[in-house]
Amino acid sequence: MDTGDGWDFTGRVVLVTGGTRGIGAAIAEAFLGAGAEVVVCGRSAPGAPPSAGGRSAVFVPADVRDPVAAGAPVTAAVERYGRLDVLVNNAGGSPDADAATVSPRFVEKVVALNLLAPFYVSQAACRVMRAQEGGGAIVNIGSVSAHDPQPGTAAYSAAKAGLLALTRALALEWAPAVRVNHITTGPVRTPDAAAVYGAEGVAAVAAVIATRRLAEPDDVARACLFLASGLSGHVSGADLAVHGGGEFPARYLAVRAADGAV
Repeated sequence: MDTGDGWDFTGRVVLVTGGTRGIGAAIAEAFLGAGAEVVVCGRSAPGAPPSAGGRSAVFVPADVRDPVAAGAPVTAAVERYGRLDVLVNNAGGSPDADAATVSPRFVEKVVALNLLAPFYVSQAACRVMRAQEGGGAIVNIGSVSAHDPQPGTAAYSAAKAGLLALTRALALEWAPAVRVNHITTGPVRTPDAAAVYGAEGVAAVAAVIATRRLAEPDDVARACLFLASGLSGHVSGADLAVHGGGEFPARYLAVRAADGAV
């Protein structure tokens, strides 16, 4: 896909799943600020759609876990703007759960949201992108849990690992018309993170990250701009880590603690 020089997405159309809040809203606002027309989708309408530069995203209701409903935002984008240049599969997440006792229904929902939904929406997007001049780019928002699972995240970690493998498979299968890339995100400073960790917890998590801070939603958004732009024209099947260098190994922290350094 050729988006011209730098971050100019004027005339381009972008779909962000789960784009009404948190990381997704920041991604939508970044593309709006770069000149794109943006469509966001979610299960419920936001109080106000993401906005930037005096323009707002268009909201389309959709439960992307449903293989039929997943194509609706793609159809809406094409009907309104005539094309679709970028898909960001951002919708995802899961509460922690004990793998020994979690219900099959819970597992199915987590896998559907974090693995199957990106597959379904990407299929619909690919059909459009392959048929249009310039092709398109897909960016999948993943997690460090795909590489380093934590207790309570078995279903989520397995689904995110599958998303990374799916990215690489689609990059091979859909080239050259469609580029498909993956972003591995670490902890991100969002209202949800603040609610889970609390102020002291956020500081404690930041202390074990190499850059000594959580990612901001804009950090992820800027990575999306790069992977969707002409600056990454020969990048496909890649996994871009946006995690501040990762977390220090437990043994390192243990030694530092024993020495009184942390």
